[in-house]
Amino acid sequence: MSELAFITGATSGIGRATAEALAAKGYRLALAARNVEKLNDTAEDLRMKYNADVSVYPLDVRDRDAVQATAAACLAECGAPDVLVNDAGLARGLEPYEETSPDDIEQMIDTNIRGLFLVTRAFLPAMLSRNSGHIVNLGSTAGLYAYAGAAVYCATKAAVKTFSDGIRIDVIDSDIKVTTIQPGIVQTNFSEVRFHGDKARAAAVYEGVDALQAEDIANVIVFAVSQPKRVQLSDIVIMANQQATGFMVSKKKKS
Repeated sequence: MSELAFITGATSGIGRATAEALAAKGYRLALAARNVEKLNDTAEDLRMKYNADVSVYPLDVRDRDAVQATAAACLAECGAPDVLVNDAGLARGLEPYEETSPDDIEQMIDTNIRGLFLVTRAFLPAMLSRNSGHIVNLGSTAGLYAYAGAAVYCATKAAVKTFSDGIRIDVIDSDIKVTTIQPGIVQTNFSEVRFHGDKARAAAVYEGVDALQAEDIANVIVFAVSQPKRVQLSDIVIMANQQATGFMVSKKKKS
């Protein structure tokens, strides 16, 4: 039987691209996301393109009961994942912390940290019982280099790295691998979500920049999970060519 990948945030951006890249490699897929319609559309598309074996699990990773029920269903129906991709995450707003909406603060913390913790906790015991598996957590260069207007988002992504490091210590006697993927500027719907649907403001983020694409990150994830058993890529930082640190990007002026 082919290997299984469980992916959160699987209907857009890096999660969607990762699902496609792993489907192309013959993985069975268990896809989780909040939007049921997009989830079903994504699954059908992957079945059509790759003849992929895809199971879908509508899930809000912030909901502990839902996470536990989803993990139990996946373990019963598909088995323990060979690859667990914790992609679900978001940024909200780009204003000074004292002006940040409390709702935005809670949503970032609950999705980027709480959701990551809950999903990993739900699957890790089964992976350890089998003594194999690879956890891939999507962090960000924002977790390495803070920038203005993003105190909460940067803090949540710093938590992704330290959490991954802690898990790696806890499972050191097993064959479980833990990789933190830390992308820089990636042109997805990320900024549109950050700016609450403001398409013009989101588009301006990428003007004049040859930004990374979701497929670039997905290809790196496939590379990481394809290494021999002896090789564990613990941290991978990926930036655009004209990006130096988190929010330091050189933009080409319009002619």
